[in-house]
Amino acid sequence: MTAALSARALEKRYGSTTALAGVDLDVGEGELLGLLGPNGAGKSTLVKIACGLVRPTRGHAEICGAKAGSLEARRRIGYLAELFRFPGWYSADELLVLHQRLAGSDGGEAERTELLELVGLAEARDRRVEAMSKGMQQRLGIAQALVGAPPLLLLDEPTSALDPVGRRTVRQLLEELRRRGTSVLLNSHLLSEIELVCDRVVILLRGEVVTEGSPAELSRPRGIEIETDQGTTIHEGGHEDVPRLVDELVRAGRKVYGVRVLTSTLEDTYLEAVGGETS
Repeated sequence: MTAALSARALEKRYGSTTALAGVDLDVGEGELLGLLGPNGAGKSTLVKIACGLVRPTRGHAEICGAKAGSLEARRRIGYLAELFRFPGWYSADELLVLHQRLAGSDGGEAERTELLELVGLAEARDRRVEAMSKGMQQRLGIAQALVGAPPLLLLDEPTSALDPVGRRTVRQLLEELRRRGTSVLLNSHLLSEIELVCDRVVILLRGEVVTEGSPAELSRPRGIEIETDQGTTIHEGGHEDVPRLVDELVRAGRKVYGVRVLTSTLEDTYLEAVGGETS
């Protein structure tokens, strides 16, 4: 099966600065991949190469089997940049009409209606962009990225300006896109959002992949905390060791009041991977 996005030995240098140092990465069909890393890790460069805005120094990237940057590849992606600007005098509906023309979409009013409903802006169809909150504009940006139903969506910090309700709306949207088979590369600093919605996480540091896996795989066991009549102690092991440890303590005459299996969070794993690097 052809990956929605495939990068092999991807390198990018700007003079003496190495932005990417041989990255291998795949985003499968219908997969939500979270991209994490501090500032300068190479995340934006990777996304720009996928969009065709930057050419790699070495290696290659493909979108659904087409060379990144080619017309065929660009037709298969939807993109929302972190710092986007839409004409303030346009209404939400007019903006989507514009992007339908740019994308060559023949979805018409039906497509625009579906997209506005999908991002929770059905009631703001005729509202001008300049009269919208930043969060509403961001959700409108996701709608424009979905014009033409591209198989791959590239989102750069799509929830950074949203309140909890807005972030939940975006999470529900991403889950619906997964159900439809749309692939998503999600670049975000909000680890909690990545952990909730993504199938897999890739952590970049200084242009290299340092950690990858599902959120569950990256949540490593850190022992078992057991509270007894003699206090609280931490034992080595995981879920499978709980019955044995409790049985041993009871046989030794201890009263067990509570048991908690400790695991590292995605945040713990991220901080271990990047060390002292700041976002």
